[in-house]
Amino acid sequence: MKILVVYYSMYGHVYQMMQAAAEGARTVKGAEVTLMRVPETLPGKVLAEMGAVEAQKAQAKVKVCTVEDLAAADAVLFGTPTRFGNMCGQMRQFLDSTGDLWMKGSMIGKVGSVIASSATQHGGQESTILSFHTTLLHHGMVIAGLPYSFQGQMGVKEMTGCSPYGASTIAGGKGERVPSPNELEGAKFQGRYVAQLAERLTGIKLG
Repeated sequence: MKILVVYYSMYGHVYQMMQAAAEGARTVKGAEVTLMRVPETLPGKVLAEMGAVEAQKAQAKVKVCTVEDLAAADAVLFGTPTRFGNMCGQMRQFLDSTGDLWMKGSMIGKVGSVIASSATQHGGQESTILSFHTTLLHHGMVIAGLPYSFQGQMGVKEMTGCSPYGASTIAGGKGERVPSPNELEGAKFQGRYVAQLAERLTGIKLG
């Protein structure tokens, strides 16, 4: 059972969330979990101007995902920062290259799930995840969110991401906030949940 955790992270916030998701998926017996990132589309000069060089260096060891990697997985956990209520351009460009998978029906019946981040508490985390789901549904994927059995999304004592649509984190206007323990636990829970669903669906012919 192959679980692919694929993401884009400019400053490292989504990277941390996806590491937690991968950790959660690995707790499910038989899960072969791979963490990958989508190709960067910005030149190094632009990344330097945006202060993202160090964060990019920290992720250099993570392999770049290909369309073929998606096809080989039984479930895919996607991670993206929010850009005006939608996924980032790097993730959008990668998904726009999956037309051949759509033509072949390669993703039908696979579990798909999304984790996001935004600069502010109401910066579009939920709309990013929900709009991301549209692409996954076109591919015939089975959508998995973050069930309310993860009680961490019910609290009101602290500022936190996470909703029934998926785990999320708040980065701060200058990227100064790191994912909280609750947000990381939400990502871990979601990773485990996706792997459990994939385990149930493996071997079942859909579509």
